[in-house]
Amino acid sequence: MSEPKDGVRSVWLRPRRTRKGEPPLTLARIVEAAVALLDEEGIDRLTMRRLAERLAVVAPSLYWHVDTKDDVIDLAVDAIFGEVPPGTAPGGGWREDVASVLAAWRAALLRHPWAAAVPARQRPTIGPNFLAWMEILQSTLARAGFSGKGLAAATWALYNHVMGSASTEAALRITDAERDLGQRQLRADGRYPTLAANGYLYDDDWDGSFSTGLDYLLDGLQAQLPPSQGSGPR
Repeated sequence: MSEPKDGVRSVWLRPRRTRKGEPPLTLARIVEAAVALLDEEGIDRLTMRRLAERLAVVAPSLYWHVDTKDDVIDLAVDAIFGEVPPGTAPGGGWREDVASVLAAWRAALLRHPWAAAVPARQRPTIGPNFLAWMEILQSTLARAGFSGKGLAAATWALYNHVMGSASTEAALRITDAERDLGQRQLRADGRYPTLAANGYLYDDDWDGSFSTGLDYLLDGLQAQLPPSQGSGPR
């Protein structure tokens, strides 16, 4: 697909088309249908034609509201982040607030597993609902005492943790037979003693690994703050 002449690909940064009167097909209807289609069939099955069929319209009518399928996906991703307000635990410290935001964020992605793979498409996630989550995350870190490059690094470390956890859990497909056979091969091979001894292919405690990994990250981040800022409710 060719680049737009003005270099602006994101649906969130282009002016929205307008005309007198409300068109019979609304953007809200398109997004609702797209989320339902993505939930049922996954991102690879989404086409403008299939979306139009679901809405009982002709495909060209979609292009009044969106230019490409990527626009539809961007809008659908933002819609799932609007399902639950990005709140934090009342009266908690910064660590509790970060954990609350990331747990809700991960839950939203796991309710819609197709969304966890979207960042790999190299398009910025800048819809208003997602930005509300990022604002709370980064403002919480700023309140804890992070600033400048440290604030950016802390934000993206946490972002990558939740996105990586959700995308791996959503994408992995392995049967019990494959686990058993693979683990036996690890034990027999001899080159991977640690993986063999620790049941590498049986490790599917997604919730536990996410929570423990987050604790490790937060411990590391807290160590970067002065003692008076790194502990206690803030």
